[in-house]
Amino acid sequence: MSADPFAQTATFLCGALRQPRQMLADQKYDGHKSIHDDAMAEGLGLRAGPIEGPTHFSQFDPLLFQTFGEEWLRTGCISAHYQNMVVEGESVRAFVERPAPGATFVRLFAEKADGTPVLTGSASIGDANAHPHELQQRIARLRPATGLVINRDLKVGQRGAKPESIRMGFDQHMGDHYPFTLNDKLKVITEPSAWYTAEGAKTSPWGRPIIPTEMISVLLGSTIAEAGLSGRKPAVGLFAGQEIRLIDGPLFVDQDYALEREIIALSESARTESVWVRTKVYELPTRKLVAEMILNGATMKASYPRYEEEAKALGLKA
Repeated sequence: MSADPFAQTATFLCGALRQPRQMLADQKYDGHKSIHDDAMAEGLGLRAGPIEGPTHFSQFDPLLFQTFGEEWLRTGCISAHYQNMVVEGESVRAFVERPAPGATFVRLFAEKADGTPVLTGSASIGDANAHPHELQQRIARLRPATGLVINRDLKVGQRGAKPESIRMGFDQHMGDHYPFTLNDKLKVITEPSAWYTAEGAKTSPWGRPIIPTEMISVLLGSTIAEAGLSGRKPAVGLFAGQEIRLIDGPLFVDQDYALEREIIALSESARTESVWVRTKVYELPTRKLVAEMILNGATMKASYPRYEEEAKALGLKA
């Protein structure tokens, strides 16, 4: 993992402008294309299929490694609220607050070349629960969801329908949700690292290749359909916020893991209904808890064809 110096202001480290690549144009779920398909996105009023939010996490990895050192890869937590979508061809820059000596928590953000905000959030090492992370603050401010239509059958505390076992190999196709391989991603990742590769990882502290932070989202998302924690269909969703926390990291290529999922919040806005799911990651065969992810999966009301009809039947305002 590179720790090369980055541009600095009085208060922030900042990375170079990067142009992340779109990898999900062929993504499918529930028998239809996703919001990352241009035609689907345009039908919902967007100008093109957006790049998936956690793709931007790669731009923070070297900045946070410089800030926190190797501990970032062991107990790092990144928590982000996605603000504006990015399409392929747009440039993005990441910023990380310069911490006081000994501090273990920082604020961060990303913006486009023209200053348009992309995401805002926080990062830490050590006990993530000791800090006011972005998603934890947002969950604490949620009001009870009283007008759900798409997600009305879901409950806070509901757990995944079945155990999930996963792994990620270099040439393993990750399914319809993620129609590419780790090797495909490593060819275009915005911030390469030798520690992501089989050869380069031989000199890492672990002697084996690690999964990039953005690909942890892919690993945990590849089997999410098995959990049965989505609302009524057909409908199109997007990531509105995400937190990835390493407890005993990093996560490794060709390592087996087990997942447990639970709905921790339900919410709504004028245009979306959200399911907030915590996924716990256990190493196999030890069953050691090694990571967690919180994902705010927002479903667009306009994408559900029976939304107005069912809202009316429930006595709700469409």
